[in-house]
Amino acid sequence: MKSYNEEEALQGLRSGEPAAQKKAFEQIVNHYSEKLYWQIRKLVLSHDDANDLLQNTFIKAWTSVDLFRGDSKLSTWLYKIAINESITFLNKQRAHSHVSIDDEASLLIGKLETDDYFDGDEIQLKLQKAILTLPEKQRVVFNLRYYDEMPYEEMSEVTGTSVGALKASYHHATKKIEEILKQD
Repeated sequence: MKSYNEEEALQGLRSGEPAAQKKAFEQIVNHYSEKLYWQIRKLVLSHDDANDLLQNTFIKAWTSVDLFRGDSKLSTWLYKIAINESITFLNKQRAHSHVSIDDEASLLIGKLETDDYFDGDEIQLKLQKAILTLPEKQRVVFNLRYYDEMPYEEMSEVTGTSVGALKASYHHATKKIEEILKQD
């Protein structure tokens, strides 16, 4: 199988030729699905919800591909869509279940503990629980930096937040997580 080439994929998308566009988008989906799935999953926890949101992310990307100007990397654009879809989903879920932001961590921890697909050990469960106590934005920043090792400059494009604010947010998140883990 041929390796993924982002320039070729973007050329295919911009070609205006439906078969080339479809092939290019399939390559993009194949290349980014797993990374985006796990980013979404870390936010919403549920495997089924993550799959639905991943599909929504790619549908939104496909229907708005003409809006992608190439000012940022394709991965940055896709992460931005995925994170926005996830946050919108969480906000709707919170509003629908009438859960306050303060109670959301408890709700998410409960979801994590009953998730059939979670196969982490006790330490991983403690880390995930600690991450879930973070405010939503800090959780996004922590996940992008810690798990995806995304550079702050790219995170800035994804989140629309300054590099300095992201560094501060990540620092505060790691301190909170350390404190929680030390308590256990």
